[in-house]
Amino acid sequence: MKKLIYFLILGTLTGLGSCSDQLDQQPVSNTTAENFYKNTNDFLQAVNGVYSKLTSYPSQVLWLGDMRSDNLAVVHDGNRDWQGINDFSPNITNTAFISSAWNDNFNGIFNANSVLEALESKGNIITDAATKTRFTAETRFLRGFYYFQLVRLFGQVPLIDKPKTATEVASIPRSPVADVYELILSDLQYAAANLPASYTGSDIGRATSYAAKGILGLVYMTRSGPVYGGNGPGLGLKEYDKALALFDEIIKSGKYDLLPDYTSVFSYSNENNKEVIFDVQFMSSSNGAGFPSHLVPVAFWTGQGISNAYGNGYGASNFNISKNLLASYTSTAETDVRNAFNIQLSYSRPFVKKYIDYSKRGVNGRDWPINFIVLRYADILLLKAECILNGAAGTQADVDLIVNQIRKRAGLSALTNVTADQLLEERRKEFLGEGIRWNDLVRSGKAVTKMNDWIKSDAITTINTVTNDFIIYPLPAVEISTKAGLYTQNPGYF
Repeated sequence: MKKLIYFLILGTLTGLGSCSDQLDQQPVSNTTAENFYKNTNDFLQAVNGVYSKLTSYPSQVLWLGDMRSDNLAVVHDGNRDWQGINDFSPNITNTAFISSAWNDNFNGIFNANSVLEALESKGNIITDAATKTRFTAETRFLRGFYYFQLVRLFGQVPLIDKPKTATEVASIPRSPVADVYELILSDLQYAAANLPASYTGSDIGRATSYAAKGILGLVYMTRSGPVYGGNGPGLGLKEYDKALALFDEIIKSGKYDLLPDYTSVFSYSNENNKEVIFDVQFMSSSNGAGFPSHLVPVAFWTGQGISNAYGNGYGASNFNISKNLLASYTSTAETDVRNAFNIQLSYSRPFVKKYIDYSKRGVNGRDWPINFIVLRYADILLLKAECILNGAAGTQADVDLIVNQIRKRAGLSALTNVTADQLLEERRKEFLGEGIRWNDLVRSGKAVTKMNDWIKSDAITTINTVTNDFIIYPLPAVEISTKAGLYTQNPGYF
C-alpha cells in the first residue's frame, strides 16, 4: 500500500485544484472516465487515487487541530498562516490551511464519486464479484471519511454524492449537518459490512472492516456531542450505545492489542503494528511525509547542525508545549514515559518531537518515511470508556480498568473512580501530536470553558476569548465569492 496513495489517477478529472505540498501528483494525461476503465487493474488504480487525498490529513489535524488546542502555546515571528488559527481570529477566511482542507477533502470526494459511478456503469469489467464489492466498500469508506472531516471542520457543507461539473457544483448549497451525516453513516455502514477484516502483502494499509467500524463509532460519538448553539458537528443525539457496540466488536475480534512499549507504536521499523487500525501511508524518496517537522521549530534543526531544509519554513517561530500540559505530565513523582518521548524537553522551548528519528530523515523536512496513525487500539479503548461515562452499558470498574491499562503502559499507578475530566486529560497525554485533542474538546462539550480556563491559567495574551462560533472554521473566502448568495459565512467570521 505504500505506493498506492501517490497515484492520483483521476487528477485530470477533479477540476477543483489542490494546495497540498506533500503529494507527488502523477495525473494521467488525456484520461477521461469514458475511456480509462479497461480492466480490473484500471479500477484498482482509480481506487488508489481516492486514497491519495489522505496525504493532507496529517497537516489538517495538526495545523487545524493541535494548533487550535490547549496543547500548544505558539510564538510566531511574523504574519504566519497559522497565526490566526492559533489566536482564534475571526479574520482567517483567506488562510491557506483552511482553503487546502476544503479543497483536499472535496477533491477526495470527487474522486470517490467518479469511481463509484464507474463501478456502477462499467463494473462488469471486473469479473470477480468480491473484488468489485471491495472496491466499492473502500471508496465509500473514503468518501465517508472525507465528509466526516469536513463536518468537523466546517459544519454545514455541500452534499455531493454524484460526479458534478464545476458549474453544477457552483449551484449546490450547503446541507444541514444532519443530512451530511446520513451519507457518512450510509457509506461507513456499507464499508463495515463489506470490507475485509485484514489484508496481506502490498495491500496492507487499505481500509478494513474494523477501520470502518472504528470511524463509524467515532461518528456516532461526535453526533452525540453538544450542539454549541447549532454551530458545529454535534447534534446531541446521545448515540453512545451504538458507538460502544462497534468498539466492542473491534476489541473482541482479537486482531488488535496495546503494544507493551509506548514508543514502539511510532517506530519507523514497526509500522502497521498490532495497535494500528488505520493510518495514512507514506514512503521516502521524495514521497515522504511532512508532518514530523510541522510543529518542530527551525532553530532546533540548525542547533543540531542539521540543515534548515528539515524545518517547516516558519523561521524563528516556536511551537511551545503549553505550561498546562507540561504540568499535567509531571503532576506526580511518577515518570510518565510519554513525556520524554512525545516532547523535546532538553530545549529552551519544549515542542512535539514524537515522530522524529534523525537516522530516518529523507532529503528534506517533507520526506519522512513514516505513516501517520489515524486510529489506534488505545483510542478505541478510551473511547469505549468515554461511552460508558456518558451512559452506555458498562460500569465504573470497566472505565477504571481501561484507563489503567493505558496508564500502566505509561509507567503510572492506577486510578479509581475515573471521571470524565480525568479521562479527557489521559487522552490528551496519550495522543499528543496525533491531532486528536481539539476534536476531543469539542465532542466533550468542554472546548469553550477549557480553552478559556487555559488561556487564563497560562497567562496567554495573544489568543482571543473562545466562543461557540469558533467550534468550527469559516468557509474559505473564495467559496463565499464563487456565487453571490449561495453560501452564508459561518457566524463569528468575516
